[in-house]
Amino acid sequence: MIKNAIAAAVLGVLCCTNGFAQAGGGAPAALPITPAHAWTEPTHSMMLDATHAGSRIVAVGEHGIVLLSDDGGRSYRQAKQVPASTTLTSVSFADARHGWAAGQWGVILATADGGETWTLQRSDTSIDQPLFSVYFKDAQHGWAAGLWSLLLSTDDGGHTWNVAKLPPPPGGGKADRNLFRIFADRSGALYIAAEKGTVLRSRDDGGTWEYRNTGNKGSLWTGTAAEDGSIFVGGLLGHLYRSRDGGDTWTAVDSGANGSITDLVAVGNRVLGVGLEGFVISGTTDAGRFTAHERNDRAELTTLIVPGAGAPVLFSKDGILNTSDGILNTN
Repeated sequence: MIKNAIAAAVLGVLCCTNGFAQAGGGAPAALPITPAHAWTEPTHSMMLDATHAGSRIVAVGEHGIVLLSDDGGRSYRQAKQVPASTTLTSVSFADARHGWAAGQWGVILATADGGETWTLQRSDTSIDQPLFSVYFKDAQHGWAAGLWSLLLSTDDGGHTWNVAKLPPPPGGGKADRNLFRIFADRSGALYIAAEKGTVLRSRDDGGTWEYRNTGNKGSLWTGTAAEDGSIFVGGLLGHLYRSRDGGDTWTAVDSGANGSITDLVAVGNRVLGVGLEGFVISGTTDAGRFTAHERNDRAELTTLIVPGAGAPVLFSKDGILNTSDGILNTN
């Protein structure tokens, strides 16, 4: 379990006592998955991930809220139909129409109309083993990762999900590490930023996985792959690492921030990031040190997205934020 309350909220680990196997014996009662409802001010809700569906921005967060923007993030509307009101922690689109979202209670949702309406593909309410990340490389092949080394894969667009068996981590023991962010590089290799400074890597479409150590001991919450082949991962206390050889070796990069990094995005030869305590970071893929700025409001930033040539849009535990201060740019 993640002990930090803010980190728990940011990552969607909103686990109630009866959500886990009960110490007194006996399985917890399954809970119903209920549809999300319309909110008066959904843009002020906690948002945890955002991505592009073509030119559209799709963001997901608490209460099953899915927000859509067709004007580069200037305005948003709530999705018409979302069949789960659970916290959604991650969203991925294979193209402008086909997307997936994942979150609490192992929920996976799918859309075929650019996020307007969603269907429930998977859930497990017998135990709250949340999914922290979902990634699709095309409309058929995808992966979802979460608590206690839960790793799922599909090759039919999510109609069926298979549980992958991960090898024991270095040093022995069972595979029980929290898997926070799954992403791919330009060659198609898959990476998962995980606990204990670990990055899992697969070079065969998830058929086999290996553990790569960054040299850090803390959790790595996010990662991204740049166009030049560089891989970046970041996490607790502003720790940031870069690999130039596909994850074989890692070098620490000074992020300039002491707030934990919650998201990284590669844009051209730049890497942008956000974190807790209002930190936003920016640097080139070959920089030895990034530039970090702290917002005056010290907002708990969760994710960001860059809408084409526009200014990055920042999301937080308190919703969508104003970025007109210009402290984060892609120039």
